[in-house]
Amino acid sequence: MVAVDEKLYSRQLYVMGHEAQRRMMASNVVLIGCGGLGVEIAKNGVLAGLHSLTIMDPRPPTWLDLGANFYLQPHHVVTTSNNNNNNNKHKDAICVAQLALLNPYVRVSVSTATAWTLEDMLSVITGTNNDSIIPTCVTVTELLPNDWLFAINRVCRQQGTKFLYATANGLFGRVFVDLGETHVVHDADGNPPATSQIDTVLMEHPAVVKVLEDSRHGLETGDVVRLDRLKGLDGILESKSEYKVNVTGPYTFELEGVDLSNITSTSTSHQGYITQIKQPKTLSFQTYEEKLKEPGEFVLSDFAKFDRPQLLHLGFQALTQYAEQHGGSLPEPANKEAAQEVVDMVATLSDEPLTDSQKRILMFYALGAQAQLSPMCAALGGMVGQEVLKACSGKFTPLQGFFYLDADECLPDDVPDEALLKPINSRYDSQIMVFGKDIQEKFFALNYFIVGAGAIGCEMLKNWALMGVACGPNGKVHVTDMDRIEKSNLSRQFLFRNSDIDQFKSTTAANACKAMNPDFNIIAYQEKVAPDTEHIFGDDFYDSLSGVCTALDNVEARLYVDQRCLFYRLPMLESGTLGTKGNTQIVVPHVTENYGATRDPPEKSIPVCTLKNFPNQIQHTLQWARDWFEGAFKQSAEEVNAYLSTNPAQYLEGLQQNSKVDTLKLIRQTLVDDRPVSFEDCVVWARLQFESLFNNQIRQVCFCG
Repeated sequence: MVAVDEKLYSRQLYVMGHEAQRRMMASNVVLIGCGGLGVEIAKNGVLAGLHSLTIMDPRPPTWLDLGANFYLQPHHVVTTSNNNNNNNKHKDAICVAQLALLNPYVRVSVSTATAWTLEDMLSVITGTNNDSIIPTCVTVTELLPNDWLFAINRVCRQQGTKFLYATANGLFGRVFVDLGETHVVHDADGNPPATSQIDTVLMEHPAVVKVLEDSRHGLETGDVVRLDRLKGLDGILESKSEYKVNVTGPYTFELEGVDLSNITSTSTSHQGYITQIKQPKTLSFQTYEEKLKEPGEFVLSDFAKFDRPQLLHLGFQALTQYAEQHGGSLPEPANKEAAQEVVDMVATLSDEPLTDSQKRILMFYALGAQAQLSPMCAALGGMVGQEVLKACSGKFTPLQGFFYLDADECLPDDVPDEALLKPINSRYDSQIMVFGKDIQEKFFALNYFIVGAGAIGCEMLKNWALMGVACGPNGKVHVTDMDRIEKSNLSRQFLFRNSDIDQFKSTTAANACKAMNPDFNIIAYQEKVAPDTEHIFGDDFYDSLSGVCTALDNVEARLYVDQRCLFYRLPMLESGTLGTKGNTQIVVPHVTENYGATRDPPEKSIPVCTLKNFPNQIQHTLQWARDWFEGAFKQSAEEVNAYLSTNPAQYLEGLQQNSKVDTLKLIRQTLVDDRPVSFEDCVVWARLQFESLFNNQIRQVCFCG
C-alpha cells in the first residue's frame, strides 16, 4: 500500500480521501507539449502527487512561450546572437528540474524523444521510450493534425490509457476527454453521503418514504440508501438493508421494488434514519474521431453564450485545417489575410451564414491563434489538471466530450491596426498580438494591492508577473500576508518550497515572482488589513492604487476591504475556494454591486418544538445545550444582577409592563418568595434540577420519539 504524507497532503485529503489519493499516487502520466498550458497542467499534477510525470517537447522556446511558461527566460529563446549558446535547450529539458522541485514524491522525467513527430509521440505513449511504463493517462496540449490525434487516441484505447486533449489559443480554449469504453467513478461528486430522518413510511406500491420537513433528503433517482433504527415495521422492511430509490420530491422518495400496499400498520409514524450508500458508476466515452463528427451536447462555460460552443467547435476545426494546409503553421500575428482565410473555412463548414458578430469573434481568434496568455493557460490548466486527477483517481465525474472556454469580452469592438499587433521580440509578444501595444503599456503602469499570498495569491502574482503588470517605471504591486509557510501549503501554493517553511508567505512569493520576471515591481508586507493598520494602508496608499485583489480566507476581512474599496472608488477582484468549488466576483465602482451588498442567508433557525421535544440531528443537541447553558449561567445571572443594581420595585414594574413574565417570576421566586436560606435548600434545588434535566426531559423525548 502506498504511504500518504498526511502533513503534505492534509488539505487535499479532505477533498480526495485516502483511497483516491493512493490511486493517484500510483498513476503515471505523459504530457505532450510544454507551452503555457502544458506547464500549468504539469505543475498541478506534480503538486497533487502523481507517481510519475513524463514530459515531451523537444522544441526550442520562442518569445511567445514566455507569455505563459513561468519556467522560461529570455536567454532561453534562440536568436541569431545566441544561436551557439549552451543555454539553448528544448522546452522539456528546461522545465523538468523546476517541476521536480515542486514535490519530492513525484518522479519527473523528460522523454528521450528528439523530434516533434507522431512516431516519437507514440513511442513515449507506448512506453518504448520511457522504461517500458504504460502510462495511466496521456495529455496533449498542442494543436496537432487530426490524423495524429486519431492515432494517439487509438493507441491509448488499445492499451487502456486515458486520453485528454486541450489547447489554448489566445483568449480561446478547448478541452476533450476520452477515458475509455469503461471508466469507473468511485465517487461521483465528492460530497458526504446524504442523511435524513424518516417521518413516515406510506403503505403503497412502491413504498413511499417521507422525511422530516426541516431538511431535504438530497437524493437523486438511482441512489441507494440504507435504513437504520426503523420503528414499527419489524420484519417488513429490514433495518440496515439497502434499497434503490426513485425521487418523487424534495422530501419524499420511493423504495424501488418494495410493495407495502397489502400491509396493515397501526402506526402512523415509523421514525428511523436513511443514509445514502454511494455506488460506483461506470461511464463510457467516445473517441476524438467519433466526437469530432458528432459532438453532441457541449458543456457550457457561460450560460449567456448558448451558441458559442458550436461556433468555436467549427473554429478549432478550421484552425486545424489551416495548419495542415500550411505545413503546421498557424496564422501569423497581425496577418489579417491569413485570419480571414480561417474565417472563410468556418463559413464553409457551417450550415448557416455567419453573422457579423460571429465573424468578429473568429477574426480575433485567428489573429491570436499563436498567443499564449497566462490567465487563459492558468484557467484551462486548472481544469485539465483536475480532469487528469479524475482520470487517475476515479474521484468525481469527468467531462465527457468537448468543453469550450473563451473571454472575448476582453476584446475591443473593432480589430486594432496591424501595427499595434505586431510582435517586438519580447516576453509580452503574446499579449501584444491579442490586445495591442497600447494596452500592454497600461499593464506596465498598473498599481495593484493584493491581500493574501496563499493558494490564490500565488496564482495571481504569477499571472501578473508574466503579463507585465506593474513592470513599468510607474507600476507597483503591493502584497501583504501575516502567515508563515507550513508544510501543508506546499501541495497547492506552488511558489513555495521545503526550504521556505517558516518564512513569510508574502516575502517568499514576491521573491519567486521577481525571479520569473526581474522587471516585476513588488513590495511585500506582513501586516493584516484592518482598522488598526490604517496608518500603513491609509489615504495616500489607496489613492495611489489602480485596484485591489483579495485572496483571503475569511468573510470579515473581505467585508473590510470591500468597504475600503467603496470609499476610495477602487475596483476589487474577489475570489475564494472550498475544496473543488470556487467563486469569483468583479466589483467595479458605479457599475456592479459590491461584495457586501449580498450576504449569505442566515443559518436556518431550529424550531423550539424540535429543540425541546424531538432533537434528531447533532446540531439540535448542541443548540439545546447552548440554550440551557446560556439560560442557566448568563441570562438568569444578568437579570438578577440588573435587579440588584437598580431599584427593585421599579425594575419589577418595568418587567411587568414589558410582559417579561418568565423573568419576573424567576426573580420573584429567587429573590422574594423562595429564596434559599440554608445548605439543605440548595441540595433540594439541585436534586430537583438534576431530575428535570436527566430524567423528566429524557422521558419526554423518548415519549415523543
